[in-house]
Amino acid sequence: MPHFIDWSSSLIRTYQAAKHWFKSLSDAIEANDTSNITAHFLADGYWRDLLSLSWDNRTLHTVPAIKSFLDDNDQPTEVPRFFLVIHYCNPTLNAFLDFTWVQCFFTFETSIARGRGFFRLMRDPDGGVWKAKTFYTGIEELKGYEEHRGTTRPVGVNHGANTDRKSWKDSRAKKREFANAEPTVLIVGAGQSGLAVGARLGQLNVDTLLIDKNDRVGDNWRKRYDFLVLHDPVWYDHLPYVSFPPHWPVFTPKDKLGDWFEAYAATMELNIWMQSTIKSATYDESSHLWTVNIARAGHPDRVIRPKFIVVATGHSGEPNISIFKGQDTFKGHLCHSSQHTTGGDFKRKKAVVVGCCNSGHDIAQDFYEQGADVTIVQRSSTYVMSSSAGLGVLFRGLYEENGPPTEDADIMFSSTPNHMFQILHKYTTEEIAEIDRPTLDGLQKVGFKIDFGVGGSGFITKYFTRGGGYYIDVGASKLIIEKKIKLKQGHEINHFTENSVVFDDGTDVEADIVVLATGYKNMKTTAVKILGPEAERMKDVWGLDSEGELSGIYRSSGHPGIYAMGGNLALVRFWSKRLALRIKAQVEGLAPI
Repeated sequence: MPHFIDWSSSLIRTYQAAKHWFKSLSDAIEANDTSNITAHFLADGYWRDLLSLSWDNRTLHTVPAIKSFLDDNDQPTEVPRFFLVIHYCNPTLNAFLDFTWVQCFFTFETSIARGRGFFRLMRDPDGGVWKAKTFYTGIEELKGYEEHRGTTRPVGVNHGANTDRKSWKDSRAKKREFANAEPTVLIVGAGQSGLAVGARLGQLNVDTLLIDKNDRVGDNWRKRYDFLVLHDPVWYDHLPYVSFPPHWPVFTPKDKLGDWFEAYAATMELNIWMQSTIKSATYDESSHLWTVNIARAGHPDRVIRPKFIVVATGHSGEPNISIFKGQDTFKGHLCHSSQHTTGGDFKRKKAVVVGCCNSGHDIAQDFYEQGADVTIVQRSSTYVMSSSAGLGVLFRGLYEENGPPTEDADIMFSSTPNHMFQILHKYTTEEIAEIDRPTLDGLQKVGFKIDFGVGGSGFITKYFTRGGGYYIDVGASKLIIEKKIKLKQGHEINHFTENSVVFDDGTDVEADIVVLATGYKNMKTTAVKILGPEAERMKDVWGLDSEGELSGIYRSSGHPGIYAMGGNLALVRFWSKRLALRIKAQVEGLAPI
C-alpha cells in the first residue's frame, strides 16, 4: 500500500541527500559534461522534458538514451541551469511497496525561459548511491513574455482626462469581433479544451478567436444525456486560473458544468463566436497563414487569416457507428450514445445498450432508473473500478481535499513517465481490486468479463493507450450483479429484425431502442471533416509513441499550422499551458514553425 513516511531522522538525511545530489548535477551541467550528467541517473532512469531541451515533449529512458540526446549536435539543446527550491518544498521520503525514493521540486532557467522540475531519487542497487529514477523539467514562462498577474496585474483604467475613452463593454465588443484585426490563433471548439487553451493564450497576449457550432458555451455538455455527472472528482477538474469554489460538489452534473463554462468564458474575456462553422480552409506554406471562411448565424460570412488552428473538439473523432444488416427494417429507435438524451421516453419499453465503458454503463443505468427493461451488451472485456475506492487510491496525495496546490499536483503527476505508470499502477490496480473484490466477484459470477488493463496497470494506462475500455463504477455494476440490468456477453450483433437484435450465436433480444455506446474514431477524422484535405497531413491523435508520450496532441500534429487539443479537464488544464507556450514561442520567433 502506498504511504508517506514521516521519519524525522530520515528526513534530515533525505535533505542532505537531495541537496548533495542536486549540487553535483548542477556542477556537471555547468561544466557541460554529459558523461557526468548522466552518471547522476540510474541505469534505467528517465528524463521527461516538456519544451525546455527541445520544442517537443520527450521522455528519455536509460542512461545511453539521455546521453545520446544531450550529445546530439543536431538537437537545439541547451541544458538548463538548475536551482533547488528547498524553502518551497522540503524533500520528502516516499515509500511505494518495492520503491522508496527521495522527491523534491526545483526551478531552472534557460536563456529564454523559466521552468519547474521534480525529481525522484532512489538508491543505486550496485552501490547504494542516490541517483535519479525520474527527472522532470518543463518550462513555465518565457522571459520577456510573462503573464501579467499578481503584482503585475493590469490596472484596468487610465485615470485622468481622456477624450478618446471607451467603455470596457465597447472595447470588449470590438475585440471580440476582431474589427479591423486578424486573430493569430483560431480555436475550433469551445468546450473545456478550447476554453483552457484560449485562456492560456489570452494571458500570453496572443490574439485568439474561438468558434463553436452550438448556441451557447457549455452546450457540448448540456446536450448530453440528462443524468450525466462527471466521474472525476472536483479537485482533479479545475480549469486554469479559476478554480471551482470550496462549496462545489465532488462530482459535477453536466448542466452545472455547462453553466460554469459559460461563466468561465466571460470571466476570462474569451473571444467566442457561437453558431459558427468553417466553410473552407486553405493553408499557404510560404506565409504560414490560413485562409478560413467562417459561416456565423446572424452575420455575413467572414474570412480570417490566422497563423495557427487549434482543433479543440475532444481527443475523440467522429462517432464509431457500424452498419448492421436489416437495420432499415428495425421499427425502433437506433442511435449512437452521443445522440442519446434520456431513458425517460422509454419507460416500460425494452432497451439495448451496446458497449460496456463509461457511457454504456451510464446509459444502461439511466434506462433502468427510468423504468425501461434494459440489456447491456459486452462484446469483449472491461476494466472496472469503483469511483469511491478507485479514485481515492489513484489520486491519493495529489487530488484530494487538503491536497497540494493544483499546479504542484499536476507537476508531480506529470513528472511520472507514462511507461512508468504501467509499473507503479500495477500495485495501485491490485489495491483497488482488493477493495472492490465483492463487486468484481459479483460481476464475474454473472458472466461479465473483467480485465485489468495493459500489464495489469489499470485505468490510466488504458486511458492513454486506448482512450476507453474502462468503467468507473457509480452504480451500474450492482444493477448488473442483481440482474436488474441484463447482460449479453461475448457476442456481436448479426442483424436486426423489425423489433429485435439478433446476435451471432442465434439468440435475439427484443428492443424498442438500441443505443450504440461503441466509441469514436480517431480525432483526425473530425479535423479532416472540419478543415478538409489539409488535415490529412496530421498524425493519428492519441496513444503512446515509442517514448511514452501522447501522439499528435499537445505537440506537433504533423501539420505546421494545426494543433490538436483534447482530453479530460485535468489534462487540458495542464497541457493547455504547454501548448500555449509553444505557440507563443513560435509567434515571437523563439521556436520554429
